[in-house]
Parts: sequence; C-alpha cells; structure tokens
Amino acid sequence: MSNGTTHSVSSTSTTKRRAHPYFHFLAGLTSGVSSAVLLQPADLLKTRVQQSRSSSLPTVLKTILSGPHPVTSLWRGTIPSALRTGFGSALYFTSLSSLRQILANSSSTSGGNGAATTTKQPFTKSSSVLPKLSNTQNLFTGASARVFAGFILMPFTVIKVRYESDLYSYKSIASASRSIFAQEGLKGFFTGFGATAVRDAPYAGLYVVFYEACKTRLNNLAIASSSATSTDGGGGSNSSSSSRGQHASFASSATINASSGVVAAGLATSFTNPFDAVKTRLQLMPGKYRNMVSATRLMLKEDGVKAFFDGLGLRMGRKALSSALAWTVYEELIGRSERFVSRRDTERAVVV
Repeated sequence: MSNGTTHSVSSTSTTKRRAHPYFHFLAGLTSGVSSAVLLQPADLLKTRVQQSRSSSLPTVLKTILSGPHPVTSLWRGTIPSALRTGFGSALYFTSLSSLRQILANSSSTSGGNGAATTTKQPFTKSSSVLPKLSNTQNLFTGASARVFAGFILMPFTVIKVRYESDLYSYKSIASASRSIFAQEGLKGFFTGFGATAVRDAPYAGLYVVFYEACKTRLNNLAIASSSATSTDGGGGSNSSSSSRGQHASFASSATINASSGVVAAGLATSFTNPFDAVKTRLQLMPGKYRNMVSATRLMLKEDGVKAFFDGLGLRMGRKALSSALAWTVYEELIGRSERFVSRRDTERAVVV
C-alpha cells in the first residue's frame, strides 16, 4: 500500500513538472521586455555607429548628449524595440522549449528507461529548466526557433532600426508603418530578412550550444564544491543542512545561468557580427544596398573589412547583458512555476 502511494507521488511529480507553454510565453515576454527597456541606449548607439562609415561611438554619443533631450534621445525607439524583443523572446522561448521537449521525448522513447532517467537530471542536479540534448540538437533547436520568431517579428525589427536611426524622422510607429508601406509596399517590412536569418540562425544555435556547455561545466564545479563543503562540515542537523543547500542551489543557479549567458553571447556575437552589420545597412538604405550579396560587396569596396565589425563592442556588450538577463529571468520564472506545479501535484497526490 505504501509502495503504491510512493510511486504515485513520484510519478506525478516527474510527469507534471513541465510548465505549460503559456508559462514559457509569459516568461519569455517578461524577460524580453525588461532587457529591451534597460539596454535600449546600447542598441540605439550600435545602430547609429553601423549606419555610416564616418560614425564612431564617441562622436555619436557626443552628438546625442549635446542635444536638447539627451536622455529621451538615448531611449528613442524603445516601444518598437520592447514589442519586438518582448514578443520575439516569447515566441523564441516557447518554440525552443517545444522543440527541445519533442526531441527529448523522442530520445527518451528510443532510449528506453535509461534515457528517461537522464531527462530528470536538469531538474534535480542542474540550474537548467530545459531538457538535456546533444550539441547538434542544441544547434538545430536554437537556430530553428530564432528564425521562426525573427520572421514573425520582422516588421517590428525594420521599424525599430529606422526609428533608432537619424536618417529617418518618423514621429510615431503608425507614421513609420504608413511611410514604409507607401514607399516600399509590404515587402519593405521584411527588408533584410535574409541577412537577419543568416545572422540569427547561427547566433542562436551557437548560443544554445555554448550556453548549455558552460552551464554543464559550472554545474559540475558547483556540485564538486558543494560536496567538498558538506564533507568538511562534518555533523549537524540533516534538515537544516538540506535547507541551506536548497537555498544555496537556487542562488547559485541564477549565477550559473547569468555567467553562462554572458560567455555564450560573447562567443556567438563575435562569429555573427558581420551579418548584423550587413542587415543594418540593408534596413536603413535598401535602395542603395538592394540585397545581402550586393550590400556585402559594396561595404567591402567602400569601407573594407572593418565595416563588418562596426559596433562589435557595443553589440557584444549588449548581447552579453541582454542574454544573461533574459535567460536568467526566463529560467528562474519557469523554474519557480514548475516547482510550484510539482509541489501542488505532490500535495494533491498525498491527500488522495
């Protein structure tokens, strides 16, 4: 009788630990909006630096700060940026979670009970709320989810980039939308999608690979350090040490996720910045650069190789901060929701 009850509780807690997709959507939306609002000045400066070969960070920053409204100027384009990043993150994290769960379930089914056991590990011995996958699967899921979200949110991206630039004098999002549609038609809202996809697919794929690899290493170090500490600590109350360990693990998981986000973003950004530079030129001056191949040739001819790495420092810094913030907030929110659902289901099972 007791064995049956134990099995029921255990089964319930493991099969219902996954948060519903709308939790992933809301967590992604929250993390995306918060990072977009906080880091908008860095995004605006990157756009201004990339728009012209004569622009440099000190010059652009001096021009903005000497204007009549320096603070509001730094946050120009925040609304389209928050909409794009917020809903983009929501779509990205939701589709990423779904794809990863599908692949994890297929691996679990083909691998039998042994594989099923390993999928529990991220919830008990890792800072991650995502199922464990191979590097190839991480690359595929990250790239696919990002391209899908990027296509859906492309109109917001075009409006955001032009709104941040001083080449256009849009007064509102509505006026920007009307102007783009009147001059370029529906196609204008998807200008630069090819360069964006070429940039985002490898970036997102590489990011997830580096992120998961870094978390695995840091988790192993944290577990080894925790084991050594508990061994040296000797006696003491099991309940109190367990409680302290639990609180410490929650605190360290945020540190691990944030650190992994910074490292992964820096590495992935350095590989994909040339595509970002091409995308920005295409979206700002589509008539001059026409397409990705033409833009690449013209930028190389006019500005040399340096043009493809304009704004790298700004983009790397912004990506590192935004990724660390977004992924830490996302994983913390999902982790809390899954622990809440698991605890509630366990309590219900015990009552029954």
